[in-house]
Parts: sequence; structure tokens; C-alpha cells
Amino acid sequence: MAKIAIIYFTKTDITGQIAKAIASGIEQHKGIDILSHRIEGKEIVEGRFVNGPLMDSLADCDAIIFGSPTYMGGVAAQFKAFADASSESWVHQKWANKVAAGFTSGGALNGDQSSTLQYIQTLAGQHGMVWVGLDKITDSGEQGINRLGTQAGVVSQGIDGEVHASDLATAQYLGQRVAGLVSKLSCTI
Repeated sequence: MAKIAIIYFTKTDITGQIAKAIASGIEQHKGIDILSHRIEGKEIVEGRFVNGPLMDSLADCDAIIFGSPTYMGGVAAQFKAFADASSESWVHQKWANKVAAGFTSGGALNGDQSSTLQYIQTLAGQHGMVWVGLDKITDSGEQGINRLGTQAGVVSQGIDGEVHASDLATAQYLGQRVAGLVSKLSCTI
């Protein structure tokens, strides 16, 4: 059975709502287990993310979807602590050839969220992962998928604690896209 992880940090739950929408998209494919993990402050000890069982589980996944709100033009410190701790996996290339994707949120229409996605994409590249972005033009389909026009991954805007319906639809679509690719790759092995 294929396994997809969603690893994210959220403070206000905007990014958490996006993670749930991605999981909803993945669930539309049969035969895929989902590991969803919200990075918690208690997992950061003296500035370093510490969760050995999670890191072991990620090594067994076929895909990892990363998410962080955009703070000051980049990933949140909590996500960065996780990324830095992934160097142990990098040394042994435990994530190499896995599918990767990313998502972020911000309060503004353009709060430099693309910078956050570029960081996550670079992290995946360093691990030797294969990046999956969106293949939808801006405001496509009935639900207006990809309303903010970012191809690298999901960018969402939180307003008063809620995520725009189009952004949730885009997240669900990314989950479907990653799950579909993982399913196809599993059949070819």
C-alpha cells in the first residue's frame, strides 16, 4: 500500500485547513495511507526538531507534502527546525526519489509566499525528491482552482481565520494530483 505524508506547521490553523484539504484529495484514491503530522513546539528541543519515530516513518513514505505559513518571506521557524533535522535523512538519502509537493499560506495576496514554496522546493531537491506542482492555469474550472496563479504549489490567503474556497479546492486538487502520480508510479515498479 502506498503512503503519503503531509508535514506542516500552523499557528492560526490556516495552513492546517490547507493540509486537511490536501488529505481530502488524497483520500479520493484507494490504496493510499496518509500520515499527517502537525509540527508542535514541544518537538523542538534547544532549537532542534526531535521526533525519531516520525523521521523513520517518513523514510517509508512514497511522497511527502510539506507546508508552512509564510512568515517574513520564508518558512516558519518551527518548519525550519524540522527541515534542519532532516539532514540525518539527507546523509543517508532516505527521501531520494520520493514525490514531493508544497503549500503555504499568508494574510496578503502576495506576502512573498512564492519564496516559501521555493525554499520547500529547494529542500526537496537537496533530498533528491521529485517535485510536483500544479498543472492548472489561474482560476481554472468551476471552483477557480489556482486563483493566485502559483504553479509551484498551493498558495493560500487566510482572511479572518478562514481560507478562501478556491484555495481549499486547489489544495484538494494538489492532493489528488500527488496521489494519482504515486499510484501510477507504484504500478510501474
